Amino acid sequence: MTANLQDLLRWAGRRLAAGGADGDAGAVDAEALLSYLTGKSRGALLADALQPLPHRQAAEFSGLVERRARGEPIAYLTGQQEFWSLPLKITPDVLIPRADSELLVERVLAHAKRREIASILELGTGSGAIALALASEMPRCHIVATDISRAALAVAKCNQRWLAASGRKLAQVEFCWGSWFAAVPGRRFDLIVSNPPYVAAGDRHLQQGDVRFEPNLALLSPLNGLADLRQIIAAAPGYLPVGGGLLLECGYQQAAAVRAELKQHGFADIATYRDLGGIERVAQGLYAWGRELPAAA
Repeated sequence: MTANLQDLLRWAGRRLAAGGADGDAGAVDAEALLSYLTGKSRGALLADALQPLPHRQAAEFSGLVERRARGEPIAYLTGQQEFWSLPLKITPDVLIPRADSELLVERVLAHAKRREIASILELGTGSGAIALALASEMPRCHIVATDISRAALAVAKCNQRWLAASGRKLAQVEFCWGSWFAAVPGRRFDLIVSNPPYVAAGDRHLQQGDVRFEPNLALLSPLNGLADLRQIIAAAPGYLPVGGGLLLECGYQQAAAVRAELKQHGFADIATYRDLGGIERVAQGLYAWGRELPAAA
């Protein structure tokens, strides 16, 4: 017998709850998966609750629910995630964009209100979420976004094309391959931003939630998660003018160490900003030493 949408949602909610989903999360995930599969909005799913779903689609839905019950992220199952109101394509080659990282975009925009910003460098762009979000808000700013993962850059470029096809032409974003600043030798930027790897190996959060399925290359960093942050801070003065800004996302209990690194390498007006969970998530500083360093090769 062919099941209707209502029956499938009820079954999926129970299955996901049995798999460990908290509260209403199972029902929400079930609706998200069925909406993705059928192309129907949540309202349409409810309005068409008694409509049968073809056997092939029902079997596909069942497979998605089982994968979700094993913990696979919704974003990887559906291949999509929204960030800064932009619909993005997502694959397991990139981190899933999170609301906490929107704080980094907010701080860049706040910085741009006080200083003219003509060029931005984003290090470790992943899906391109931050670079494309900034481009959507700063159409006259040239943005260079780099990544060491060619697979991640392919996703980012796909998102640029995908958004252009939907009317958001963000051609001012230039994608470059390479490890941190090696991708942009000899260039300078008004502002540098990054959400680098900052999770320590062995961190208990690596065994929880979506993080279990995300690429370690984009998550893990030596020295208790601080190695990449330190590397970026130390090298950034060679790619900034005096007064140029550096904004970094950092992890839980890392803000004090990041502030100290910024001060040590010639940054002033140092501040950190808290995310919605109260964690100091974004660190900011202006390069303040009285001379520019030679442009790094």
